Amino acid sequence: MLAELFAAAAHGCRDRSPLTQRLLADAAADLAAGGVTSKIMAGSERDRAGTAPGLRFAGAVHRLVLEGRAPGLAKHYPTAGGRPDLPALWDDALPALAEHTGLLRHRVQATVVQTNEPGRSAPLYGGLVVAAQEAAKAAGRHVPFCVRLLEVGASGGLNLRPHHVGYRLGDTVLGDPDSPLVLDPGWTGRPPADLGHRLRVVGRAGCDLHPVDVSTEDGRLHLSSFVWADQLERWNRLRDALDLAAADPVRVEQSPGPEWLAGQLARAERGVLTVVWHSVVWQYVSPADRAMGRAVLADAAAKATPAAPLALLVFEPRRTDDDYRFELLLKLWPAGISLNLGHGAGHGTPFTWDVSPWG
Repeated sequence: MLAELFAAAAHGCRDRSPLTQRLLADAAADLAAGGVTSKIMAGSERDRAGTAPGLRFAGAVHRLVLEGRAPGLAKHYPTAGGRPDLPALWDDALPALAEHTGLLRHRVQATVVQTNEPGRSAPLYGGLVVAAQEAAKAAGRHVPFCVRLLEVGASGGLNLRPHHVGYRLGDTVLGDPDSPLVLDPGWTGRPPADLGHRLRVVGRAGCDLHPVDVSTEDGRLHLSSFVWADQLERWNRLRDALDLAAADPVRVEQSPGPEWLAGQLARAERGVLTVVWHSVVWQYVSPADRAMGRAVLADAAAKATPAAPLALLVFEPRRTDDDYRFELLLKLWPAGISLNLGHGAGHGTPFTWDVSPWG
C-alpha cells in the first residue's frame, strides 16, 4: 500500500518536477523490495493518502541536502547549486539514505507537508479588491471597504501580506512596488474591479494546526524542504516571501480552524469587510471540522450587515476528468453575492479571470 502511495505521488509530479518524480518512483520500487526506504518509513505503513507520505519523504531528503548533510546527492539538486542527472539520482541517494535512516524516519513521522505558496497571493489580491468594491456597491458606498483578513490553515502566514506584495502587470506594478516580493501574476483577463484603488488591509490573523514560525531557521528550512528542488521559480519566490515576512511579521496561532474562527468572528468592525480565506487546505480538514466551520460561518453571515459585511474567499481544487482545477470562489454577506472569479495553477500563477455565478 505504501509503495502504491509513493508511486501515485511520483505520478502526480509528472511534467512538473522530474527530479521529485524520479526520486519517488525509485523509492516506491525500493519500498516494494524491502530496501532502505522501508526502514525510513517504518511506522508509517498504514498512512493514508491524505497524509502525503511520499511528499514527506521527499521533503525530508531535500532538507538533508539543504543542511549540507548529503553532499553526494546535492549535485542533483538545483536548490543547492546542482544539476539533476536522473539515471544516477537513486544510486547517489542511497548512501545518504543509509547514513541518515534514523533522522529521516524521525522527520517523516514528526512532520506534516507544508507548502505555503506565496504565488497564491496574486489571485488573493485580485479577489480581495473585487470583494472590497462589491461590498461597497451593495452598501451604497462610493469608497471600497477596508479589509480584515482571516486565514484558516495559514501555515507560515506568507499569504497574510497581499497588500505588501508587488504584482507586475506589463509596465504597472499593483500593490507595493517597493516590496521584496514582486510577482508576475500571469493573469489572463483582469478581475472585475477598479485596480486603480489600492487595497487597504487594516487587520490580519491566521491559524493552523501546525503553524510554521518563519522567524526561525528551522521554520524556514521546513517550508523550503517542501518546494520541489527543480522548480527554481518557486524557490526564489519563497526566498523573497521569507524576506518580506522578516520585515513584516504576522503571528499564526496554533488552533483548530472552527474554534479559532468562531472567536475571530465574534466581533464585527463597522466600516470594515471581514474576509475569511483559505487555500488548498480543505482536503486536509476532517468532515467534522468542515461541518463545524460551515456552521460558524453561517452564524456570522446571518449577523453581517451592510456596514460590517462578511466575505468568504477560497482558492481550492476541484476534481476534473483527469486532474484538478483550482478555482477562486467569493461569497459576500449580506449582499448575497456568489461568484466564481476564475481558475489557475495550484501555486497561484498563472491565473485566468473568468467571472461567473457560483451556486
